[in-house]
This record gives sequence, C-alpha cells and structure tokens, in this order.
Amino acid sequence: MKNIHGSLNILAKFYYRHSKTFEILVEHGRQVAQKALKAAQNVPHLNPDLDFIHNAAMLHDIGILYTDSPGFDCNGKYPYICHGFLGRELLDSIGLPEYGLVSERHVGVGISIDDIRRHGLPLPDRDMLPITIEEQIICFADKFFSKNGNGCGQNSEKSIEQIVAGLESYGPDKVNRFLTWVEKFE
Repeated sequence: MKNIHGSLNILAKFYYRHSKTFEILVEHGRQVAQKALKAAQNVPHLNPDLDFIHNAAMLHDIGILYTDSPGFDCNGKYPYICHGFLGRELLDSIGLPEYGLVSERHVGVGISIDDIRRHGLPLPDRDMLPITIEEQIICFADKFFSKNGNGCGQNSEKSIEQIVAGLESYGPDKVNRFLTWVEKFE
C-alpha cells in the first residue's frame, strides 16, 4: 500500500463511501497525516517511513466501526476506548499487522498494562504504548485533532496547552510523554 488510494480502499471495505462515518474518518485521517508528515520532517535522522505514516494515519481509527458511538453513526457493542485494539484486530485480519499496531497504540498517548489494570479498562491485558518512531509520530499528531459527528471541516487544530490540559487528569506521566514528543517533533 503505497498511496492514499490504498488506505481509502481499505476504509471503503468496512464503511460506505458516502456515509457520515467514512467522511469523518477520511477528514480526520487527512488532518492527522498532514500533521504527522510535518512532524516526521523534523526528525529525518530517525528515518521515519513517510508512506507508512501517511497510510497508517488514514487507517488509525478504523476500529470505531465496532463501538457504540452514535455521533459517528457507529452502533457497535464496545465502548469507544476499545476502537484501537478493535482496529488492530481488523487490520491484522486483512494482513496489515504493522498498521494494526498503530491503531492499537494511538489511543491517548498510549495505554500501559498498569493503566488497564488500575482503572479496570475494558481492554486486553497488555501494553498498548507507541514504540516505533512512526507509531509515536501518529499518536502525537492525533492529539491535535478531535473527530466530531458534525461533518467535515469542523475540526480545528488544538493548541499544545489544550492537549496538556486534557491529559492532566490521566496523570503526569501522560503529560510528560506528550511534552517529550513536542520537544522531539515540533
């Protein structure tokens, strides 16, 4: 999968192309991809895979299909926090495990096994932390944009201060992880 059409075709296997959900996923994916590619340009010495980043950014939220998220016209049985690991399962099932890891590891700033156990999260009992440079870049870029159910073009980029304020309730380790990425990628 070398281009955007490959990722759009994969989304279209699971979402009707003219649906609200497809439009939201594509718009959000494009925003995240653009921010992620800009971040990747700031770390050329780490050799990030730009094609992979672009396509993975387009696919990272594919798992919302299985969540109970009426604002996105998704009527699955799982809470929204599960969309990452569900996306991994879906992408694994079609032979794209490296993209599946991005989907699983992008939620929040990553979720540790300790977080899952301490908070009783309805997630598999494993670390879901971004490891590769590409995973970190996409997770970082995703924090700047919220999806919403109001159609495309409604999403403006959040400031670093807004993101930090949103992460504070999850603990200083989450804030510190994000701020480390700010130093590295901005």
